[in-house]
Amino acid sequence: MATSLPMSPRLEQIHGEIRDIFRALANGFQKLDKIKDSNRQSKQLEELTGKMRDCKRLIKEFDRELKDEEGRNTPEVNKQLNDEKQSMIKELNSYVALRKTYMSTIGNKKLELFDMGAGASEPIGEENVQMASAMSNQELINAGMKTMDETDQAIERSKQVVHQTIEVGTQTATTLKAQTDQMGRIVNDLDSIQFSIKKASQLVKEIGRQVATDKCIMLFLFLIVCGVIAIIVVKIVHPSNKNIKDIPGLAPPVPSRRLLYARNGQHLR
Repeated sequence: MATSLPMSPRLEQIHGEIRDIFRALANGFQKLDKIKDSNRQSKQLEELTGKMRDCKRLIKEFDRELKDEEGRNTPEVNKQLNDEKQSMIKELNSYVALRKTYMSTIGNKKLELFDMGAGASEPIGEENVQMASAMSNQELINAGMKTMDETDQAIERSKQVVHQTIEVGTQTATTLKAQTDQMGRIVNDLDSIQFSIKKASQLVKEIGRQVATDKCIMLFLFLIVCGVIAIIVVKIVHPSNKNIKDIPGLAPPVPSRRLLYARNGQHLR
């Protein structure tokens, strides 16, 4: 394809990688002609098969990018890019057919289906194995496309599982953070309560000491009042008792006075 076609940077990158793989495949099959040992040929074919898998994956990615950009391109550009995609598929088909020929040449008559999406080749049951000689290039490509679609679906399911796992992890982290904040507030409240209890205990002790002091003072005053009352009572009952001192500030009892009357009924002067 002419490189003058308008492409996005991503399409140009994918297209360049595909062309690099095609050059590597061409050189690899040329070297394969010079290898005489069947074991080395098998190893070389395995390497080339891996490159073809990568190429198929890139063509599929090229097709996805092309569909994403289809609305931004003109119909003529879209047609040219689709033609280029078909050209790359045909070129890949030619290498698939060439691989089939070499595999038949080195004695491997039974071939596994060309799995463009799988990471490694795995043995297939007898009932599911097809002879490469009985399959056309289009059948091989269709089988590879079908397997690749199944692999893409499995990848999408895996992505969904990963996305769900991330969401669950995010929700769990949010819940743990909220619980941690709540626990921090509870600890702060407990510290405040403990401090308030200590202050209340100190206040109760101070009030208790103050009440005890007030009680002592009241008792002392009560005893003083009782003593004063007792002294007053004794003074009244025994006014002539000199052993009882007068209470300061209290006037002594007034002595009884007798009025003298003259016999003739007149007051004495």
